[in-house]
Amino acid sequence: MSDDSEARRTQLRVGRLTKAHGLKGAIKLELFTDDPGRRFVPGAVFSLQVPTESPWHGKTIELAELRWYNSHPVGFFVGVPDRSAAESLAKAILWIDQDDTESPDEEDAWYDHQLVGLAVVRDGVTVGKVARIEHFPAQDLIIVKTPNGEVMVPFVKAIVSAVDVEAGIVTVTPPTGLFEEIPESEIPENETPESETPDDEAAAAAESDEAQGPTE
Repeated sequence: MSDDSEARRTQLRVGRLTKAHGLKGAIKLELFTDDPGRRFVPGAVFSLQVPTESPWHGKTIELAELRWYNSHPVGFFVGVPDRSAAESLAKAILWIDQDDTESPDEEDAWYDHQLVGLAVVRDGVTVGKVARIEHFPAQDLIIVKTPNGEVMVPFVKAIVSAVDVEAGIVTVTPPTGLFEEIPESEIPENETPESETPDDEAAAAAESDEAQGPTE
């Protein structure tokens, strides 16, 4: 029989390792918690989200010390003795085990399992349901299941304006075209399809590009 306490536990993303700092194995951190004093204490153990080809795949890492340099958090970890080891952990995401019965301490923070299944509403109309949350270094995405397939919605305040777990609703204010195709009649007249661009305009554009040179 499975332990009920294990069944009620999930994982919470609390940080990301960005890049090596110095020569002694220190790593700069991006924190996804408003309470680093609680989450990042000596002895704290984190699960690592890294590519499958990484030597750290499937492993955990233990924090030895958290320091602050110029208001930026830097971590020292057990088993990471030098810069080379620290560089191998760049972009790793840190997760901790969390009791499902607890609520996040941070404002506007939710666990994945709290969001999955919620109705996604735009302008008072339900457009789909939350299928899952995808976590990436740059930002999180809400994957919304709609009648026409899945839609990836950036989990940012400008687009996800409100989350009401008790009401079971995620309110979104997406840009036009995220949930539907834009009718051709609504495309601005100045956005002429490339195939219909007059030859002289295309040539002028090419000459202008060559004059500017390559861009980064």
